[in-house]
Amino acid sequence: MVSGTDTGVGKTVVSAAVAALAVERGASVAVVKPAQTGVGPGEPGDLDEVIRLAGVRSTFELARFPDPLSPAAAARTSGLPPVSLAEAAVRVAELAESHRLVIVEGAGGLLVRFDEDGATLADLARRLGAPVLVVARAALGTLNHTALTLEALAARGLDLAGVVIGSWPADPDLAERCNVADLEMLAARPLAGALPAGAGDLDRAQFAEVSRAGLGPALGGAFDAAAFRDGLSR
Repeated sequence: MVSGTDTGVGKTVVSAAVAALAVERGASVAVVKPAQTGVGPGEPGDLDEVIRLAGVRSTFELARFPDPLSPAAAARTSGLPPVSLAEAAVRVAELAESHRLVIVEGAGGLLVRFDEDGATLADLARRLGAPVLVVARAALGTLNHTALTLEALAARGLDLAGVVIGSWPADPDLAERCNVADLEMLAARPLAGALPAGAGDLDRAQFAEVSRAGLGPALGGAFDAAAFRDGLSR
């Protein structure tokens, strides 16, 4: 599972980076988007970005709603049926039987509602026993959002796959530099990666290169969290 601390934090780019490195290693990869919101019929969505950046062809969008809202609210305003996370869990489990890696990209944050009963991405992760990769902002305010997300994970007995900064600025300010150590303290582990701002605008070859440099070994890359942190103090 790839979830964010908020919307617009870089979940799609991180999902594509993880997929790109897995494809590079020769793994069969599927990417699932249970709910795409804010995109109309026929318009390119998040999975189109994953295809463009990572070259993954096994992608599955389970529902689409035109309004840029939470999946539950978007379904309600459009008059369409909401996503069934029970059915999504069955589909992901089926894909896991034929793919080495299945990446599920959420919508917004971990506890954003998918239906009127309050089902969330955390519920889907629990159904599947899937670890959650948390994508965080670099900027001021990220520590509270990240702490709340990690507390919600722990409260539900979910495994943390790591914390990745989804968009690291070329010229980080004081808060962004200080946040790195604090994010690691919150996660009780080194950063799992930090992808540069603008990575999603690169071509596939360039994207593969920054993915290798921006994701840690557990995700198939060569990102060195200690060296990254030490470089910020220079």
